[in-house]
Amino acid sequence: MVLTVRDQTRGRGRAARQHLKAEGLSLHFHLLAIDNLQSIRTLRDFLWEEFGGLDVLVNNAGITFKSDDPTPLHIQAEVTLKTNFFGTRDICTELLPLVKPQGRVVNVSSVMGFVTLKQCSPELQQKFTSEAITEEELGMLMDKFVEDVKNGVHKKEGWPDMKLVTYGISKMGITILSRIHARKLSEQRRDDKILLNACCPGWVRTDMGGADAIKAQKMEQRRLSA
Repeated sequence: MVLTVRDQTRGRGRAARQHLKAEGLSLHFHLLAIDNLQSIRTLRDFLWEEFGGLDVLVNNAGITFKSDDPTPLHIQAEVTLKTNFFGTRDICTELLPLVKPQGRVVNVSSVMGFVTLKQCSPELQQKFTSEAITEEELGMLMDKFVEDVKNGVHKKEGWPDMKLVTYGISKMGITILSRIHARKLSEQRRDDKILLNACCPGWVRTDMGGADAIKAQKMEQRRLSA
C-alpha cells in the first residue's frame, strides 16, 4: 500500500501510518501535490519502478472553503477546481495506464455533485449528462465555470446560485469524469476488466467537512424538494 501525503513531516500522515500498520498493513509513503503535474509524474515513475503498476487506485484528495469564508468566490473557484477536478483528472491521465488487469479505481466524489447538477440550467444539464460528452469538453466546461465566476456572470450563464457552489461543481465534474473514464476503459481495455467507479457519499465527519458542510447540504436538498 502506498499512502501519498503533501508533507511527510506532518503528524496526520504518521498517525495514519501507525494506524494502518497496527492493522497489519505494509505501508509506503510518497510525496504528492495533486495540483503539481511534475509531482504526479514523479509518483507515477515510482509506482512503475517499485511495483510495475497498480492494483487499486483511490483518488481521495480534495479541498473546500467554508460557506462563510471571506475569500473572493473567483479565487475559491480557481483553487477548488485546480485541486478537486483538474488534479484528479491529471492523476487519472498519468496513473490509469498503470492499472493492471482486474484492477479497481475509485474516485471519491460527493452527493453534492448531484445536488449541484440539478441546480444548473437545463442547457448545462443537457451538456453534462450527454452520453457523448468527452473529457476535453468537460474540461472546457470546468474552465468556463471558473472564468464565468471571475467575470461575475456565472448565475447569468446558468451555473448554480448556492452555498459551496465551487465544491459542488468540482465534485460534479469528478462524477462525470469517472463516467467518461469508465466508458474509455470499456472501449479500449475491455479484456482487462478494470472497474472504475465514483463513490458519492453524503456528509462525513472530518476536519474539512464539519457542521458547516452538512448544514449547507441539507439547505440545498430542501431547496430541491420545495
